[in-house]
Formats: sequence, C-alpha cells, structure tokens
Amino acid sequence: MVLNDPATLEAVQAAFVAYEAALLANDNATLAGFFLDSPVTLRYGLADLQHGYDEIVAFRATQAPFSRRLERTVITTYGLDAATASTLFRRDDAPGQIGRQMQTWVRTADGWKVAAAHVSMMDG
Repeated sequence: MVLNDPATLEAVQAAFVAYEAALLANDNATLAGFFLDSPVTLRYGLADLQHGYDEIVAFRATQAPFSRRLERTVITTYGLDAATASTLFRRDDAPGQIGRQMQTWVRTADGWKVAAAHVSMMDG
C-alpha cells in the first residue's frame, strides 16, 4: 500500500478545501454532494449523530452559518481509494474550546466522498 500517493493526496486535499468552503458558506446542497449517499454513512457531531446519508442531509438543512479557523490539518491517503482528514479548529462562539474533526474519505465514480465523520470539542 502506498501512503500519500502525490496525485491522490492532491485530489483529497482539494476535496477537503472545497468541503470546508461549502461548510462555512452553509451551502447545504454542495455539502450533501460531499457525503457518500449510503445508509452506512455516519456523522457524529457536537451534540448530534446521524446514521445514513438521509439523516445527514436533514441535519445540515437545519444548521445556521458559523465561522472557524483550522489548525494542524493532516490528510493521509491509504492506497488510491481511501484517506483520512484530521483537523483542529477554533470558533469564536466557543472561547476556550478546541474542536476536533476527523473524516474518512473514499474514492467513488463520482469523486471523493466522506463516508464517516466525527466532530467534538474539548477544553483547550
């Protein structure tokens, strides 16, 4: 298995950046397109959880815009079809807290998709 194949890494980094832009723009249609359309796709949030693509899309439709700053983002690819994206973040509306986000990305015929995500906060 090849770790961080340059072309694969570049593609996942581009998908991650586009996902983050859509998230901060509260562009729910674009965000929905970044998740794997499957009943086994998961997202565990700060005070919520979604099992399946439909629950993720329904949750996103209820969210208000916010801003955050990313820190220490690490994207690692495993072979040509799987990757993880891990990042820390800070939000002005959560002073004294540091957020953590991890995503599992998979390559599909329609591009890179998030198959699992976890977001949490801790004192920091």
